Amino acid sequence: MRSWPVWGLPTRVLWPVLLVEMCAVGLVASQVVGLTLTRDHLVSAAMLAVLGALHTEVSFGLERVRRRIVDGNYVDLASVWTFSAAILLPAPLAAAVAVVVVGHLWFRAWRRQTPLFKFSFNLAAVVLACLAASAVMAAVAGGPVPAADGDARLVAIVLAVLAYTTVNSCLVAGAIALATARPDPTTVFASWNENLLELATLCLGAIVALTFVVNPLLLVLVLPPLLVLQRSVLVSQLEEKASTDGKTGLLNAAAWHTQAERELRRAERRAAPRAVLVVDLDHFKHVNDRHGHLAGDEVLAAVADALRAEVRDRDLVGRFGGEEFVVLLGTLGDPQDGAAELTAVAERIRGRIAALRVEMPTADGPLTVAGLSASVGAALYPDHGRDVRTLLQVADTALYAAKRAGRNVVRMGMHLPAPATGSPRAG
Repeated sequence: MRSWPVWGLPTRVLWPVLLVEMCAVGLVASQVVGLTLTRDHLVSAAMLAVLGALHTEVSFGLERVRRRIVDGNYVDLASVWTFSAAILLPAPLAAAVAVVVVGHLWFRAWRRQTPLFKFSFNLAAVVLACLAASAVMAAVAGGPVPAADGDARLVAIVLAVLAYTTVNSCLVAGAIALATARPDPTTVFASWNENLLELATLCLGAIVALTFVVNPLLLVLVLPPLLVLQRSVLVSQLEEKASTDGKTGLLNAAAWHTQAERELRRAERRAAPRAVLVVDLDHFKHVNDRHGHLAGDEVLAAVADALRAEVRDRDLVGRFGGEEFVVLLGTLGDPQDGAAELTAVAERIRGRIAALRVEMPTADGPLTVAGLSASVGAALYPDHGRDVRTLLQVADTALYAAKRAGRNVVRMGMHLPAPATGSPRAG
């Protein structure tokens, strides 16, 4: 037991994890006392567990791929069966179904990527979510779906969905936040798409429970649409992964160019200006040479966060490779003030990068990288060009002028670059 990886967790993570697991075991045990189970309860639980395991057998290849490509909080589709058990069965029996379904999913699809201690915590979170949903059904509708009052059943199911997703998501998010050096909302609480998937899965779980009451044999009709949903989610995630830069989470060059062209085509129908910024870190090679490439990657990620913080959600931020980033600013406001607003945004970005202090743990102790700077070149649409290629050329010319001016400055481009006669631009 002393060699188990769980004991290697930091104290701030270990004790909350153990507390959640003990709460799950204790609450289930307390509800087992005096519980009376009928044959129908046992048959229903067995059918849900078998269908959940069958779903895993058919789809575990898809789940393996999804588990590899999704960073941070991850939403699986097992809650179709665990939530339906939570609102259809007594709470301890629903917990038993969760153990079978989630345990089988872990064994078939996750065990090579997810340590046992992580699985046990995730299972405890699912069990507590089931208990919360079951408690809501008892409080609002008087019991599980088969025994629930008809008028209150729909309200109870909706509230049970909220209780289940709140308990499960917050417990997992809390563990990720405690274990992550620099937690961010997307990593901790999952993306909007993942949360929408969780909501859709719970709604399917409610449909499964209601269908079970009408005729359990109809549940075989749930598997085909569930598999189609799972495959479509995987395709969407693969497309997103293919368009994302792995080190910074920004758009990669190809994806940024495609989306920027689409944005400029829309801009042709409106009079408001757009703009392109090219941001290049000064002397970035010195960071890699002095601190190593892992530290350089941390710096790139911190610069990416700084860029995202200084622009709006609708603006496009991408990494063009190396230490160069590119931004397409959406509507700037008054066409007469476009250049002034563009310069102000570029100066904010330059100043924020200059103020960065990137802290990271190393084998030799904490390391802080500071004293960064960036040169910024800017081009305004439509004054400097009407297509992405021209705007990038103009912004790149301005960036070259910023480098020649001593770096750590902003320059606005006015002309296309002259034919190259010297060496390429240095960092």
